[in-house]
Amino acid sequence: MIDLIVRGGQVVTPWGVGDWDVAVEGEKIAAVASPGSLPGDVGRVVDASGKIVVPGGIEPHSHVAMPIWTSVTGHPHMAPARPMHPPAETAPPDEASRSALFGGTTTIMDFAHVEPSSDIFSAIEEKNGRWRGGSYCDYTYHCMLLGDISQRTIAQVPEAIQSGFPTFKIFTTDILPQSRIPPGVGWQARMGHISAIMEQAAANGGLLTVHSEDDDMVQYNYAKLDREERTEWFNIYEVHTNMVEDVSFRRVLRLAEWAGAAVYFVHVSAKEGVNSILEARGKGLPVYGETLHNYACFNAEDYKKPDGMKYHTYPSLKSEEDRQALWEGLVKGGLNTIATDEFCSSYSVKTHGKSVNDMTGGHNGTEARMGITYSVGVGDLGMSLQRFVEVTSANAAKIMGMYPRKGAIAPGSDADIVLIDPTIDRNLDLSDLHISDYSIWEGWPIHGWPVTTILRGKVVVENGQFFATPGGGQLIPRKIDADVLNRPAC
Repeated sequence: MIDLIVRGGQVVTPWGVGDWDVAVEGEKIAAVASPGSLPGDVGRVVDASGKIVVPGGIEPHSHVAMPIWTSVTGHPHMAPARPMHPPAETAPPDEASRSALFGGTTTIMDFAHVEPSSDIFSAIEEKNGRWRGGSYCDYTYHCMLLGDISQRTIAQVPEAIQSGFPTFKIFTTDILPQSRIPPGVGWQARMGHISAIMEQAAANGGLLTVHSEDDDMVQYNYAKLDREERTEWFNIYEVHTNMVEDVSFRRVLRLAEWAGAAVYFVHVSAKEGVNSILEARGKGLPVYGETLHNYACFNAEDYKKPDGMKYHTYPSLKSEEDRQALWEGLVKGGLNTIATDEFCSSYSVKTHGKSVNDMTGGHNGTEARMGITYSVGVGDLGMSLQRFVEVTSANAAKIMGMYPRKGAIAPGSDADIVLIDPTIDRNLDLSDLHISDYSIWEGWPIHGWPVTTILRGKVVVENGQFFATPGGGQLIPRKIDADVLNRPAC
């Protein structure tokens, strides 16, 4: 018996776009068939007439239940034994996953933080303790290797890959000014450590995701603004510059070429980043790029608006030329995925810092990601529906090792299905969203929006109502296809 049929919509599949019916048995897609050809014995029919039917979105970059370091809360590494302010955290899994499902995202990729004093498997278990039983949507983790990476951690990379966690995030910068980071702690990994991680990943089926900025330049720029007494928040783009991204990307790419490693650059923010990725892929290297929908929709001029720090994510927003280059990369190629770097805080925490030295990065973006990408990409710029699916779902599934279980409307795939109503045409209201007390997307013109979300065969969002089961999300083990690791496959 067919448990559910999605009928009457324009369905986007790996082989094309067509007016098909999608049959679901249990948690899997059983068939994609011509209208009326499926058997009549059906548990439920979802009417998709007039809708676009796409795979559930995959958020490849989200910081859930993560300590927030601000002038209000302090830095997690700097907290004294009896802190004056209890550390704040970003939204927990239940809130993040609920809002994600409302926005058509069915799988979230979070980070397991591997401190120098910890190890990969302790970090994964700690993250499991937050997500297990607490998520409405499916989830998985990157292993985020922080600071002075220990030899023990490097030696654990092959086992982590075999255990279903084949992606490792590293930083080439501490991001924040040195005045906020005590000696001996921070995020930046040295190039020797990065090389060792790359070698382990390349030999065992793993991939590095890289926050790539040149730290020497970043720190010099912070000090320069201090000397010139120009530390107002709206000057942050003079710290995290195009040159900072360009120089670091090319250094990492050269190292990856030596190691034979696959690399995924997170939150590409500048045209130079896009160009360096295109050049590397033109040489046949397995290099991939992600941008954020806020980078693609705002620019550094937005910092000058009242409370303009609310638009900030690290690295900084860049110029209008850069913003347009990011959309060109998304629509025509050069970038592979669109993410959010989700870092959900309250408005008061987000806007408390007024200088480049104490700004809070990140914002609540996962819920708006699919709808904004459809509205601007498809609605305004003519992005094809298949390309929309690639950048919001399929490419993340392929690069991160979940395809074709995730990221496809095809027989055998998980029945993660989203219906987008292309007739919705209005400005987004804060009441449309389901997380935090602010959104940089409030007032944004939308031309289409997710209205129904199905997670592994169960309708979880419909007509503005939420039906997901608490703790119904599953941890998704991953294995990256060798084709993705050996050539630019997506």
